[in-house]
Amino acid sequence: MPPFPGRKLWLFLSLSLMVLSPWSHWPTLRAQANQSAAKAPAASGGGHATPAAPPSTPHPAAPEHFSISGPHIQGPAAGYKFPNGQVLNYTADWHLFTAGMAVVKMEPEGPLQKVTVTAESTGVVSLLFGVHDRFQAIFDPKTFCSLSVFKHSEEGFHKRETQIHFEYARGKSVLEEKNLVTGEQKKVENDIGSCNTDVVSGIFYLGTLPLQEGYTYTFPVADGSKANTAVAHVEGTEKVKTPAGTFDTVRVVTEASDEPLKSKGKLWIWYTDDAAHVPVQMRARLFWGTLQLQLTSMVKAGK
Repeated sequence: MPPFPGRKLWLFLSLSLMVLSPWSHWPTLRAQANQSAAKAPAASGGGHATPAAPPSTPHPAAPEHFSISGPHIQGPAAGYKFPNGQVLNYTADWHLFTAGMAVVKMEPEGPLQKVTVTAESTGVVSLLFGVHDRFQAIFDPKTFCSLSVFKHSEEGFHKRETQIHFEYARGKSVLEEKNLVTGEQKKVENDIGSCNTDVVSGIFYLGTLPLQEGYTYTFPVADGSKANTAVAHVEGTEKVKTPAGTFDTVRVVTEASDEPLKSKGKLWIWYTDDAAHVPVQMRARLFWGTLQLQLTSMVKAGK
């Protein structure tokens, strides 16, 4: 049995659903013995101050190898409808083990949008390293600028609650964290740009963009520490089989643009090749192992 990665595995499980999870916690891709994998990379509460919205314009058509210069966040195209009430259920496999399950949903929060993620360990992995995590992000639906992130993390002996607020008027993110075991608290401020996405809602941000082969996007992401620039490149289309069914998908690879994060790893996401852009499969690469997330079901909340 390979060495168990402990807390790093669960940081990935909880956040790899959010395309911009902390890069240092991403695991290794595993090669797939089928035609689909042959095409993929192979490997072993409170008020919120809302930033002013830029002029709303439809996403323009673009030529092959299209790239938008300069990292920035694009507001959703005119007429875009958020997948409110949609619940996405995933299973996570680590080597030969089912490591856990994760649930992602989006819903309105007054005039804003809220994304909620829960992650639970299962089976033998739960015995080795129990995890019960909950994440919540609030963003402005007109601009897709993140406004706040809440994290409740129970990972082995680690229990923490973290609040992150994005204060665009001051150009700062404010992180407040409490250790629920020791009572220790900390507060950290970092510089941010005029509009950022976060580690929770980032996967939905990518889904609002045109995902045509050859397109590349760069955008800022902040998680309470130093803001980073992410690069997402649309590699091509592929048919993918998951427990939820077989899907025609478009494959997107993301990574950090600068060292030292650039060398930490990449994340591949397979979105449905339609207007919904549902993320049905994810894989990532790092030195300590392999983790793959696959969609098991997609339902409306309350059903």
